[in-house]
Formats: sequence, structure tokens, C-alpha cells
Amino acid sequence: MPGPAHTPEDGSRAAAVSQVAVEEEQVFVDTVYTRLDELRAAYEARLADVRREGPSGSPQNRSERDAFAAHYADAVARLDHVENRLVFGRLDLRAEGEPRYVGRVGMSDAEHNQLLVDWRAPSARPFYQATAAHPGDVVRRRHLMTRGRTVVGVEDELLDHENLDEAVASGLTGEGALFAAMSAARSGRMHDIVSTIQAEQDAVIRSPLDGVLVVQGGPGTGKTAVALHRAAYLLYAHRERLERSGVLLVGPSRVFLRYIDQVLPSLGETDVVATTMGDLLPGTTATADEPEEVAAVKGRAAMAQVLARAVRGLQRVPDEVRELRVEGTTLHLRPEDVRAAMARARRTGLPHNQARDTFARTMLDHLVREYAGTKGVDDADERAFLMEDVRTARDVRVAINLCWMPTTPHGLLEKLYARPDLLARYTGGMSARDRTLLQREPGSAWTVADIPLLDELAELLGVHEQAEANRAAAEAKIQAAEELRFAQEAIASQGLGMGMVSAEMLAERFAATGPRLTTAERAASDRSWTYGHVVVDEAQELSPMAWRALLRRCPSRSMTVVGDLAQRSGHQPARSWGQVLGRAAGAHLREAVLTISYRTPATVMDAATAVLAALDAAPAYPVRAARDLPDALTLTTAGAGGVPAAVGRAAREELAGLDAADGVGAGRVAVIVPAARRAEVAAELAGVPDLRAALASGENEPLGARLAVLDPHEAKGLEFDVVVLAEPADILRGGTGDLYVAMTRPTRRLRVVHERPLPEGFRPE
Repeated sequence: MPGPAHTPEDGSRAAAVSQVAVEEEQVFVDTVYTRLDELRAAYEARLADVRREGPSGSPQNRSERDAFAAHYADAVARLDHVENRLVFGRLDLRAEGEPRYVGRVGMSDAEHNQLLVDWRAPSARPFYQATAAHPGDVVRRRHLMTRGRTVVGVEDELLDHENLDEAVASGLTGEGALFAAMSAARSGRMHDIVSTIQAEQDAVIRSPLDGVLVVQGGPGTGKTAVALHRAAYLLYAHRERLERSGVLLVGPSRVFLRYIDQVLPSLGETDVVATTMGDLLPGTTATADEPEEVAAVKGRAAMAQVLARAVRGLQRVPDEVRELRVEGTTLHLRPEDVRAAMARARRTGLPHNQARDTFARTMLDHLVREYAGTKGVDDADERAFLMEDVRTARDVRVAINLCWMPTTPHGLLEKLYARPDLLARYTGGMSARDRTLLQREPGSAWTVADIPLLDELAELLGVHEQAEANRAAAEAKIQAAEELRFAQEAIASQGLGMGMVSAEMLAERFAATGPRLTTAERAASDRSWTYGHVVVDEAQELSPMAWRALLRRCPSRSMTVVGDLAQRSGHQPARSWGQVLGRAAGAHLREAVLTISYRTPATVMDAATAVLAALDAAPAYPVRAARDLPDALTLTTAGAGGVPAAVGRAAREELAGLDAADGVGAGRVAVIVPAARRAEVAAELAGVPDLRAALASGENEPLGARLAVLDPHEAKGLEFDVVVLAEPADILRGGTGDLYVAMTRPTRRLRVVHERPLPEGFRPE
């Protein structure tokens, strides 16, 4: 039966009602922003007062002043970060006369009346969880769309209405606001989804802190956003527990970390350490690539035993008694004494380098007793002088080092790789081919797969005092130079000192009274730091050795692990998260699945799923797309000039299309190519004048330009308005996961350019 006819008067009436609602909400939004300005001004004034007091007073007074300054500065920064879209939701409840507004942070007026509910608070949960089927006390949910401090629109959902449409009843809250966010042109940075969190996402975000939570999510389901919002929620709900230990976030690449770096600050959280596996070990950075098969060998759990045997190999018992010369006297290093000293050192349970002190002291005691006997010395005080003779004797120092050699993780691993005889000795049942894969020249750059091995060795070896002292001295020198440069610039630009204070004096004062490090800053520089919670994105890529390194940083095994098994790179597919996580799963593993793709158009999502199914790699956790767009998928056979030229033509057309749809310069296009052809295609595009300006500059930074050339690994975790996909058959050589990733990055359109036959599953042209 047809519905009632709609007249022009109906449209005019609806527009008028909408305008009244906008004006009504503008009054409230103005009130909240006025309060935000008041709070920010108050903190800035307190910060200025503290800084005016200067560095005088007792050490305790200076420490307290630094603490207050850090607190006020952090408060100002937090209020600055929540400026955009501060208010985004309103709940009208049956049991409450006044509406409840939801925003980025909680806020009260000067009389302590609540203005705004923090989105993480329990009282904000109905904004995300209420549905037509289960409205609870919610009569109406309103989404506020703002630009700057101006309300530009509202969207209402009447959840107690008897005739709700099917879309609202499906549980997708605020679809208009959600789809508006999905349709907006990409900016090169990820934005939070705090105003459009869906019910299934909210359930994951508010899941309990303890245990390992695995969040499986296909392309576009928002798993990264969910992980970030979960980190913000946990820091809010468990502030006392987590603020002292912090949260560690591990992402797949530095580009990915730059892509998401504004999300947590926009949610009011800054005490999170974000890193990649290649940067996990302080002071060491992975800069080299290596073949997949080499990384696979390094990532095996068995490598932990290889490294343990290599460290044990640094503790050697001589085959026979050795003579040592001390001040003209011959002493004897006996194997049985060495064994006894080693046993005593091992019983301490300390790492190798620290346990060496016990070994060395025990061996010196043996040698001093023998030395005292040759001198006829029984007095304890006289023995102390003899101890100095023995300790400083060259033969003794060399012998003790040969028996218990101190070393660094980097030195030992480099030696292991460079010595086939050591690999054969310590790798046990490893095949000759695998041992050959591990071999490389000394001085080679470190790879991502090396970092967990170095971390394992750091745990087994402990601190090498001399190496640590050298490192600290080098860092202090760099820091002092930086502080001096800063002081010189301050004096020159601000006229400080009036000629009475030198840059050196100012630098020394800054070093003595500078701000305290935050929890995140202290944690990031400390390899042994243990975190209260760890978030891992693209977790399907991590090796067993990588998981060992992360577990060391979170003994409580409180972790949020997000990823997609179908997007796993390489040729070693994983059919379950238990297989991926291994011992990291523990006894408290919980799994959640995100089932709706909000980013990827249905046509593209269906094509990607069909391709994987045809390759016998169908996703174990299929997703359904929430929306579709016309012409979302186009297949183009390369013509004159081959694939590079065809990609250039396609990129030019897609950029022009974004200009027409969203305004000149809006939106982002990614060209995803096989890694082996990346340089060739980038050079081709750079040769086209109107594309050269759009291309990422320098090192092809994909976040700051409208057009980026990436391989599938670089594109992992990112999204673009349009993706031009070059030669899918070649991308497939890197594994089905690479092709799946490449196909599912666009929010609007996937344009496939090829010369070779397309993989099975692509629809006919």
C-alpha cells in the first residue's frame, strides 16, 4: 500500500523544523565552548604563574613546581586536542527531564552542574547501544554535525516510534552521520569515530581489561579505530591502574603510526607509547628488508632456544688447568673451580652479564686464597691488598673473560649470523638450508625480524656495563649540545640574560630544572618497562618471536589484538588466531568479530571476497558491506605504453573526478603496485607534469600528498578515496593477503589496470 503523498509544504515544514533544532543546539554548543575557553584560560594562567617563579628554592620545591607545570601543560594540551567536534550527541530519556549531551570529554559548569558526558562514561553507553528493538530509556537520539564551533545539522532517531524503518532496526545507529563520515573526502590522516561508533564496535571498546581480547575484523570494519578507542576507554575506566604503567600500541609501519597519530589526542589521551616491531627495542631501528623465507626462519619459536644456547656458549670451562702469572707468582685456574663458580653464578637467576659479577668474585676468591698461601698471608686486611694484585693482573682478567665473556645482544647476534660453525653448533635440528638463510656479513643492517631476536638476547644477557656507559655518555653529549643550541636561540630571539647569563649557564639551569618526563616518555626509552595494557594492530603479521617480545612487556597478558587472518602477508596462511598467537593466547583468550564493512563499497568487497574464494583462500570471517556506490569497480586493460602509462592516465582521471565531486585539491588517490614495479611506476607518474605536483615528495610520504605510489605492505591499514590497482596477478605473487589488502583500501572506487590475465574471481570485463 503506497504511503501518503508528500507535498512541497511538507518539505518546507521539515526544513523549518530542522533549522529550529540547529539553532537550539547552537545555544548549547556555545555554552560548552565558552566553558572550554574558561578552563583553558585558567590552566594557562596557573602555568604562567608557576613558570614565573623560576628555578630558585630547594630541590623539593623545584620538583613540586616542575610537577605542577607538567600537569597544567598537559591539561592545556588535552583541552586543545578536543576542540574539534567537542559535542556530537544528545539523548532524550524517559526518566530525565533534561537532555543528556555526549562529547569528547566530561565537563561541568562553574557550579559543578554537568554539561557534557564523556563518551566513555557508563551514562553515555545508550548513545551507542540503544536500538529500535532495545531502546531502553532512550526516546530520541540526536547526532549533532558541527564545523568548527558551528552546528551545521542534526539527525534524529526516534527509538520509541512504532513504525521504525528496517535500517534503524538492524542496529546501525546514526547511519546518516556514519555514511556522511564515510563519504567525506579522505584527508591523509585517520579521524576518530567517537560520534559514529556502532553497537558491535562499542561492545568491543568496553570489553573488560583483563585477558587477551582478539578482535577479528575484515577490511573496513573499523578494527583499528575500535582498538584506538578501546585504548582511550581503558585509560578512562582504569585510570589508576594504567596511568602508572601506560599503554603500548604496536602498529605495522611508521606510516601507519603517522596516519593514526591524531586519534588518541583528539580523545583526550596522550600517555600511549606507539611503535612498530622494527622500533620496539630502544636505540635500535630496523632499516633493511629481507626475503620472506629468511624472516620466517628468524620468527620461529625455536630461535629462543638457539639464542639461549648461544648465550650459554659464552660460559666456557677450560679443558685443563691453566697457569696465570700474578706479580711473578704462578696461580692455577682449575676446571673444577670454574664449574663451581659458574654454578653459583647461575643460581642467582640473573642475566648473563650481571651473573658474571658473582662468577668473577668467586673465581677471584679462589685465586686470592692460592696467592695468599704462596705468600704465607693469613690476615684479612693483607688479603685485601693481594686481591687488588690478582684482580688487575692481565692473565687473570683475560682468563675470567674467556670463561664468562660479557657481550651485547647486537655483538652476539652479528657473530652468530657471520659464523657458520656457531650456527651449526647452536641451531640443533635446524636444516642446513635454514642455517644458510641465516648467514650474512658482519655490519649488515638490522631487519624487523632481527628485533625480537635482539630483544630476546637483551633479556638473556642483561646490561653490559661498559656498553651502557658508552651509550649514556653519547646520549648525554647529544642532549647537552641540543640544550646549548636551544639556549643560544632563546637568548638571540628573546633577548634573555641582558648580557649577564651565557647560553652555557642557561643550558645548565634547564638541565637541572627541566620538565619531568611523562609516563609515555619514560616507558618508550626503557626496554624493561612493563605496560598495563598492549594494543597490537595487524596482529596476524607477528611471528612467535615477536609475541615473546610483547609478552615480556605485559606480564599480565592484558592485550587487545586486532587484525584479519585473510589479510596476512606472505605464503604461510593462518587458519585460526590460536595458531597465530601460540603461547601468547594463554588461558584467558576472548574473541570478538566485527562483521560490517563501513569503508569498502559492496561491489568492491564482493569482488575481493570472490577472488579469494576462487584461490581457495576464502575469508574465515566474511563481512558484509554497509553501503554501495555506482561504478565502484572498473577493470581496464592497459593499452599504449603498458601498465605504467595506463596507471598515469587512470590517476589523472581519478584526481579530476575528485576535484569535480569534492572541490579542487580534495581527496586522496593511491596507486598500489607490486613492490618490484613501484620505482618504475613512480618514475612514470613523476614524468607527468600535472601528476608530479600531486605526488608525495621526498620519500613518497603517502599522508601529505593527494597521490601516493605504494606496495601492498605499505598500504596496510590505510584508506583512500580511490585506489588504482596495477597488475593484480603480480601482486598475487606476494600472497593472497597482499591482493586482498590492495583491493580493499578504497572508500569509493577501485580501478584495476592490467596487461596480464586477471586472477580468477574477477568479474568479466
